[in-house]
Amino acid sequence: MSDSTAAVRKHQKSRSGLRGNYLNFAEVLGQSIATIAPTATLALVIPLVFATAGNGTWLVYLFGTVAIIFVAASVNVFTKHSASPGSLYAFAARGFGPGAGVLTGWALLLAYVLTGSAVASGFANYADVLLKYGHLAVPGALLVAVGVLSAWYVSYRDIKLSANLMLGFEFVSIGLVLIVAIASLVHNGFKLDFNQLHLVSVNPDSIRIGLVLAFFSFVGFEAAGTLGEEAKNPLKTIPRALTASAASVGILFVFLSFVEVAGFAGAATKLNESAAPLTDLAGFAGIGWLGPVISVGALISFWACTLGCINAGSRILFSLGRHGVFHSSVGTTHDTHDTPHVAVTITALGVVIAPVILLLAKAGGFFDIYGWTGTIATFGFIFTYLVVALAAPFYLRKRGELKPLNVVLAVATVGILSIPIFGSVVPLPAPPYGYFSFVFLGWLLIGLAWYAYRRASSTVIGDIAEDLNKVAEHFRDPLPEPS
Repeated sequence: MSDSTAAVRKHQKSRSGLRGNYLNFAEVLGQSIATIAPTATLALVIPLVFATAGNGTWLVYLFGTVAIIFVAASVNVFTKHSASPGSLYAFAARGFGPGAGVLTGWALLLAYVLTGSAVASGFANYADVLLKYGHLAVPGALLVAVGVLSAWYVSYRDIKLSANLMLGFEFVSIGLVLIVAIASLVHNGFKLDFNQLHLVSVNPDSIRIGLVLAFFSFVGFEAAGTLGEEAKNPLKTIPRALTASAASVGILFVFLSFVEVAGFAGAATKLNESAAPLTDLAGFAGIGWLGPVISVGALISFWACTLGCINAGSRILFSLGRHGVFHSSVGTTHDTHDTPHVAVTITALGVVIAPVILLLAKAGGFFDIYGWTGTIATFGFIFTYLVVALAAPFYLRKRGELKPLNVVLAVATVGILSIPIFGSVVPLPAPPYGYFSFVFLGWLLIGLAWYAYRRASSTVIGDIAEDLNKVAEHFRDPLPEPS
């Protein structure tokens, strides 16, 4: 490498060793969109919501959109002042101190890893569907491993390549779904489904339960925040990306859930009983030949989400490594690629373990694993959102900027988040879903124990406080002493 090239590369490095000032708005937005994985919702989650909410499915997604915009507003209290790869982990620490920050990062790490496991299973499912067109059979565990390994390689090499692939794949996938939706509307003569508009056979309980399921559709919107040191002009780029991803995907979900339910009205197979709802919808609209193409779109969407989860999860793990919560090697970057290569590798291993073991043990199929790992991941996201929403007014009070509206926003956000929290455990679902809240609580207890151990044997609190102050100084945002 020449001296001039080395100088350029050195200039590009951020404070932590990641490649700074590297990603534009579209690339940052791609991280959030891919982690949300809209096509996964359209293919798998909307039918599950319909099973409980019926004609109120579109209303459930409207409520969900409002809820996630409230959460985005709470998160953006922090993103407008500072940015770091720690994302929500760092934000919780700024409001409540290092201990709360570490516990939040611990929960968020599990959320990204298990979301990656869920969508890797979705990838394997659609890979299996496509292979069957050619009468080929490949073990499911191998398909999962191929999906995760390829995502690991891209994440290991370059975050810009990752971001562009994620954004491009999601646009292609969503574009295919919109073609099916428009064809369905044309086939039905653009008639309004008044059973949905009048909420026929819908009751408040079905809306509440449906909202619990629908919330998983939105988690991951905050993933752009993990690119805080790699984004260009992050204090503007990241807040815009979070708001844009939450609002645009929410509108898409409301529209397409209405279209899907209307498209299955009167069909012999109910929406929630369809093995491939998008393919069936294409068939109803007279474009059944598009079925394999739609499967390709779903495949690349699930792969993009797997990549997004590895990107986001690795940066949380990277931050925890830099702060002494884990071994210091976890907090290092690659000499050539400027990526958190050790954290990327560990995160990818975490993503692949659960689905491969479950498939090899024949404990369940692709959809079972998607539901199991996705449910536990949702607890991690909701816990994280709840802590950050509560931390926001405390952070603003320390800055002397707290206003009544900020308190109202925090209270409203906590109130909205309480719906999926209580709806997930009251009444306790039948096994295995009834066990998952306890699995998550066990994970938090392990995190508390590990933090107590590291706190006693290292300088973890000082490292976190020092790093947060360096971030604050970089953005000229003085950080008050942790309370």
